[in-house]
Amino acid sequence: MDLLLFGVLPYVSVALLVAGTVWRGRYDRFGWTTHSSQLHESRLLRIGSPLFHFGMLFVVLGHVVGLLVPMSWTDAVGLGDHAYHLLAVSTGAVAGAAAAAGVGILLWRRLRVPAVRRSTLRSDHLMYTVLLGAIVLGLTATVLNSTGQNGGYNYREGISPWFRSLFTLSPDYALMQGAPLAFKLHILFGFTLFALIPYSRLVHMLSAPLAYLVRPYVVYRRRDPRLTANRPPKRGWERVS
Repeated sequence: MDLLLFGVLPYVSVALLVAGTVWRGRYDRFGWTTHSSQLHESRLLRIGSPLFHFGMLFVVLGHVVGLLVPMSWTDAVGLGDHAYHLLAVSTGAVAGAAAAAGVGILLWRRLRVPAVRRSTLRSDHLMYTVLLGAIVLGLTATVLNSTGQNGGYNYREGISPWFRSLFTLSPDYALMQGAPLAFKLHILFGFTLFALIPYSRLVHMLSAPLAYLVRPYVVYRRRDPRLTANRPPKRGWERVS
């Protein structure tokens, strides 16, 4: 079971992510969007969306540091295990709570506002379930580990080396045997969410509006009524001189 869940499933998730992204980019470019419902309701959206997006940004950054940076590196710069644990728990809990509150507000908005509820896609039901499950399980694992109910499990000695071994195509799935159940479920929900990205509205996270940085300015000119008073109106298809 460990081989299947932690040695095979991660690669299946990545394969679905890559294949779905290529398929969506080639055959569903007009569907590559957030399907924004801001026109239906904006008050709750102004609160929930920033909470969720900024919370998830710091959650992802925390995962990158915790999973990809070896413990020997932080020890080498003088950041001991206790100090690292306090920093990770405090910042991770705040970021996770913000993300959970944000997605909770967005879900409440989607359920309680009729126009937003009618615009909900079928893929949204599965996506929101997996997303909320991953966030809640991550917070649960953090709380249980910080209170010592996981027996002082150090994920940087088990989960982090296993995750880094995935990049060498030789997953050391045996390291996951000692991981607490909350961590295992959080990882499984996380990889499931990765696989769902190109098949849901989450695909917009793979787009970056970099063209806005180099696009020309939009020039606005005041129309002089003296020049257009006696000019007949032009048809829309006429060439502009």
